[in-house]
Amino acid sequence: MTEADPGTSPAAYDIDWETLRHRAVELMHRAYAPYSSFPVGVAGLVDDGRVVAGCNVENAAYGVGLCAECGMVSDLHATGGGRLVAVFCVGADGSALMPCGRCRQLLWENGGPSCVLMTPEGPLTMREVLPQAFGVDDLRAGGAQP
Repeated sequence: MTEADPGTSPAAYDIDWETLRHRAVELMHRAYAPYSSFPVGVAGLVDDGRVVAGCNVENAAYGVGLCAECGMVSDLHATGGGRLVAVFCVGADGSALMPCGRCRQLLWENGGPSCVLMTPEGPLTMREVLPQAFGVDDLRAGGAQP
């Protein structure tokens, strides 16, 4: 699957946003955020119907902390891989939280342009959230063999 060929549209899936939000809130309560006091949880629907999730994990060496989306992507690959179809990220109040730039790139890599992200403004595709994203097609155009 390439970025130009995103595969099955998320519209073909029955996205239960409330279930994803509930799972993200559950993981947010497991976050390790003693330095920022900013717990984050995230849950994603995979193209095979699984739900994967993660929470942020801070570190006294600030730069090596892990965003919640990193944990979710690790869970995705540790449990069989696949493509993210929909993602819901929450902060401490349980409402939609916009992922940071690094995590938007992770979502693009593991869900592609048609993956739907719940944002504070409602559901948006990754193409809308991260226009002109860098990805595997750019590597191929530059001669890399991903």
